[in-house]
Formats: sequence, structure tokens, C-alpha cells
Amino acid sequence: MTPAVFEPATPLAPPAGRTTNDLIRQQNLASVLSLLHSRGALSRAQLGATTGLNRSTVTGLIMELTELGLVREAPGGERTGKVGRPTLDLEPEDHVAALSVRAEPHAVTVALVGLGGVVHARLRHDTASAPSPRRFVQIVASSVEAMRADIDRHYRVVGAGLAVPGLVNANGSVLVSPTLGWKRDPVSARLSDELGMPVTAGNDASIGALAESRFGVGVGVGNLLYLGGAMHSIGGGLIIDGTLLRGTSGYAGELGHTVVDPRGRACVCGRRGCLEAEVSLDILEPLLGRRKLDEDELDVELGVARNPRVMTEVTRQVEMLSLALTNFVNAFAPETVVLSGYLGALLSVSRERLADAVRVHPLGAEGRAIRLERAHLRSRLMLIGPAELAFADLLSNPAGFRG
Repeated sequence: MTPAVFEPATPLAPPAGRTTNDLIRQQNLASVLSLLHSRGALSRAQLGATTGLNRSTVTGLIMELTELGLVREAPGGERTGKVGRPTLDLEPEDHVAALSVRAEPHAVTVALVGLGGVVHARLRHDTASAPSPRRFVQIVASSVEAMRADIDRHYRVVGAGLAVPGLVNANGSVLVSPTLGWKRDPVSARLSDELGMPVTAGNDASIGALAESRFGVGVGVGNLLYLGGAMHSIGGGLIIDGTLLRGTSGYAGELGHTVVDPRGRACVCGRRGCLEAEVSLDILEPLLGRRKLDEDELDVELGVARNPRVMTEVTRQVEMLSLALTNFVNAFAPETVVLSGYLGALLSVSRERLADAVRVHPLGAEGRAIRLERAHLRSRLMLIGPAELAFADLLSNPAGFRG
């Protein structure tokens, strides 16, 4: 979400050596850069209207961001219809970039992502089985080295973001990732030492929620529930009042381990009937007769499926997902529910049933409307998302950037 413009009614005590004006300037720089980062090219007038800042203030902030190499004039320009020069739009400098890293049970993906969510390059390394943390770091380092010449020639990299399917604490250590087989591993620190840059790690579903709230269907949504289905897991992310909910030690959002059938299938967490055990592409793929389907292929397969066993299983899984969504909506009262990955494909063939699940009316909430949407970023979601972790410090304090 775009940070609010900071104009306190009463002066706050600034850190030593800084004035209240310094804090206001930092917040305003952050507001302008974050807005350009998430919305793309905007005119000075649009920036002023959105942030509430006057024209001269916006002009000064743009000059500073341009000098820092974070903003540039967009190619071309929008003509106002009046005689004279066109109105010049501003856009983020996408040569300021971050590395985006995703760990999966059978693949490691590394992407180079510029400000504004521009994916410049990506490399995917398939693995026969889940790599150990040490092997994972080696694969990432090798992928980055393959990009090195291009990075050194064209980009300024601020750091790396890492998405992991599992519990990741605030220090970037993985408490447990059942699908990867990792336990209590400081993978973020390992990767930082190897790459020679700061690395910020997080849960992949929380990262998905963050990316959709900034670039996808959740732009402008203050309260969003995100549920993502990968090959072997389901994860959740929550945006509450415009802020990503992290919980104790950063462990909030493990919605995939909500029990929907106490007598159901065994889950990797040790319990039975968890959502991710009951709603799983692993169960469906053998019935479809194909393996390792990507999201687009799955859309096609489900759209033309006529096999009674496939249709019965899809119906069963949709019922389990519906039960979970009803509980989540009642618990968190989101404005929008976003489904991605495998769950997005289920939505495409069962929208009416799943829409019924979020059309609930708890006491005092008559007439509440909740949007149910498929993630818009699709295959770009986990390329753009991890980079947001790496951009966080830059976006909150652009003046501190001296890359």
C-alpha cells in the first residue's frame, strides 16, 4: 500500500541530528516513490492530487528523487490539448533492481526485478527433489553469477528477497518448511554471505498477498485475504487496514493448516484433514493423467474435463475450500478474497460455489459485499513478490539510497 503523507499535528521527537522537517521530507519522498513504484508513470498533477502535496513540494521531491537516480521522465508525454510543451510523466527508474528468489520442492527460481515491478530476467533451475539449504544457496549463487555481466553493466541491485513455503521468522530463518524438509535453518544469512548483499526472507503466501496488494487485484484494498495453492501446499496472507499481518515472530497466515475434516487425509504437519492435505493438485493430477501442470495448462484441463472421477474430486475439493473460506471470511472480515495458483484454477471452474462461501452474513453485517477474485499477476506473482522485501528499505527511506 502507498504510505500516507506524514504531516503531524504536533511535532514528534526526531532522532538525534534530525529535525521534524527531516522526518516529514523522508515520509513525503517515500510516498511519491512508492506511488510511482506501484502505479507506474504519473504526472506531477496526479502525484499532487493523490498525496495531497502542493505543486512546489511535489516538484522539489521529484528533483531529489531524480538526482538520487530513482525517478526519471517517462518516454513521450501526455499532451494537455493546449499550445506548448506536453505534460511530462514521471516513472520509477527500473535499472534500480532487486534479486527475487523462490524456493520450491522441485525448482529454484531467480529473477532480476526493477522498480515498478519490471522483470528484467529470470532463471529457473529444476531439481529432482527438494534441495538442502546448502545446495539451494549454491544454485542461487550460480544463477546470479550467470546474470553477473548484465547486472554489472546495467543495474544497481539493492538486495535480494527470498520466498519460502513455510514458517520464516523476522530474522529470515526458516523454522520449518515441510515441503522442502528444512528445519531451523538461517537460510537468509547463508544466502547473504554468499551473494554479498542483504537478503530478506519471508513466507511465500504473505509475499503473494503483498504483491497483489501493490500491483494486482488488491491495489487500493485495505483488508485483503490471500490464499495461494502451490503444488504441495496452501498458504495464506492477510492485509489488515493496509498492513501485512505478520503475527508473533512473523508466523501469521498459516491458513493451509486449518482443519476442514478431522478424519481426513494425513498432513505433513502431523494432523489430519488440513486444508492443504484435502485441497491438493497432487490428488488431482493422477486422475488427469498429467504431471507438473502449470496454472494455464490446469485451466485448460479443468475446463474440458469430462472424466467422472475428475469431476467428483474437483467437487469434493471445492466443498472443502468453501468451508475454509466461510470460516476465514467470518474471522477476518476482508473486503476482497484473492485466490492464486491451483486455487485460482478451481475458482475458474467453480466460481458460483466459492462465491457462495464468501457471501456470508454474520451478526450486524447485513448487506456486506466481499469481492472474490483470482490473482491478476499469475506467473509473475512469485517473480515480483520477493523483490518487494528487498525494496522495503529503499521505499521507506529513498534519501538513504546511495547505490
